[in-house]
Amino acid sequence: DKDVVFMTADADAFGLRKFKKDFPRQFINVGVAEQNMITVATGLALSGKKVFIYAIIPFITMRCYEHLKVNICSMNLPVTIIGAGAGLSFGYDGPTHNAVQDIAVMRILPEITILNLSDPEMAITAARIAYESKSPLYIRLDKGAIPQIYKKDSDFFDGLALLKSGKDLCIISTGIIVHRAMEVAELLSKHNISAGVIDLYRLKPVNETLLLKMLSGFKQVVTLEENSIVGGLGTILSEVVIDNRKPVSLKRIAIKDEQSFHYGTRDWLHQYYNLDVNGITKTILGEFKNAKSDN
Repeated sequence: DKDVVFMTADADAFGLRKFKKDFPRQFINVGVAEQNMITVATGLALSGKKVFIYAIIPFITMRCYEHLKVNICSMNLPVTIIGAGAGLSFGYDGPTHNAVQDIAVMRILPEITILNLSDPEMAITAARIAYESKSPLYIRLDKGAIPQIYKKDSDFFDGLALLKSGKDLCIISTGIIVHRAMEVAELLSKHNISAGVIDLYRLKPVNETLLLKMLSGFKQVVTLEENSIVGGLGTILSEVVIDNRKPVSLKRIAIKDEQSFHYGTRDWLHQYYNLDVNGITKTILGEFKNAKSDN
């Protein structure tokens, strides 16, 4: 399709090198000029092109926020915004590269759809969804390879998936932290706690009907994310629970509402924020124990 155009703001990826080689006339590198990239993408979309734009998450979302809101979303243009480096994946690059606040700001744009990928098979389907989309789409990619969860040719159009059944509590996660949620659920089983795991990969619009159906029978729900506790997955679940008068106890596990000026490996940062397996498990065990004593 010669109408497909891929744009980058000097952000590289192995796949892009192949695309640039195979389709040089459909590849544009605007340089370190993300806001200008949004403006050019707008013009191309208005000319009938199917545009994909790519950069590191904080630079393509928060740096370009007004441009995304006014140029792309207000005109409901089918531009796919691809952000690289979800969460703390750029740990050594520090606060300028941390992507822990973008979900909060992007989800208040009425026209946007948000996909937060947890699996390489999901990325394949996301590309097809993006190509067929008639409105703005924001896709969050992790940095580097992600272990596989889903089978080949899985259908990701529901917006969420129940990865593990449980009866005592349900852990809802998104992105790469879904893998951590599975580890935590396994560790909780050694404490005689049966934990279900849901991967909520479409953060907007949320499939509330299916989500509420999956949550039926659970009185305790835990949200687990590598984002700020303000405005992310925990906030989304809070809204769903309150709006639907769901009688559950909700515990949000995320990064504190504070500026982070720490540098280090992702694993070290997870330990600092108690997002490692042991830290998460300890938090859930304490919450579970308190809930049992209240009952």
